[in-house]
Amino acid sequence: MTDAYFQSTFADVPVMGIFRRQGLERTMQLAEAAWDVGVRIMEVPVMDSEDLVVLRAVADAARDRGLDVGAGTIVSVEQLDAVAAAGAAFTVAPGFDAEVAAASVARGLPHIPGVATGSEVQAALRAGFTWLKAFPAERLGPAWIRHLHGPFPQVRFVATGGVTPETAQSFLDAGCRVVALGSAFDNEEQIAKLGAILPRSAAATPPR
Repeated sequence: MTDAYFQSTFADVPVMGIFRRQGLERTMQLAEAAWDVGVRIMEVPVMDSEDLVVLRAVADAARDRGLDVGAGTIVSVEQLDAVAAAGAAFTVAPGFDAEVAAASVARGLPHIPGVATGSEVQAALRAGFTWLKAFPAERLGPAWIRHLHGPFPQVRFVATGGVTPETAQSFLDAGCRVVALGSAFDNEEQIAKLGAILPRSAAATPPR
């Protein structure tokens, strides 16, 4: 389920919006800006009840466009019911926890676990996950992606953490399937730098 979902979701646009603890008003502004330039999916990290309010609002707005929003920073099984009730369509974790990953999928929520070492990649693959969050991408760097693809060519990395419009293409060139960006969507100059990976056709794609 997880592989098929993300393969379809990220088929056309290799960019995900990620808006951490920005508050409701600013998160909605960033989400709208990201949608308007063609981003089809985004993540709202959830660490407290206020974040759940933001997640619900963004998920409701996304649903009107026929799009999905996921919940990030999922580090416990106990979070899953709350984010599902708030409208999350998938979950993302900063690390790999086999129990959390399995419980998310069991609830019908595709899951992207976080990895930062070869051992974590291998463990996640053994558990059946090939879409993995390379975190923190800024510290790992594009070379890490390239090297890990040697022994693990089947992995589909989502570069998250410190990726900028200036570095996004280098991660994609290294083999990442997706890059996650946040505040860049509040700046027209920054958005323009994403032009090569946000094709006009994506922005014009009608909602599902």
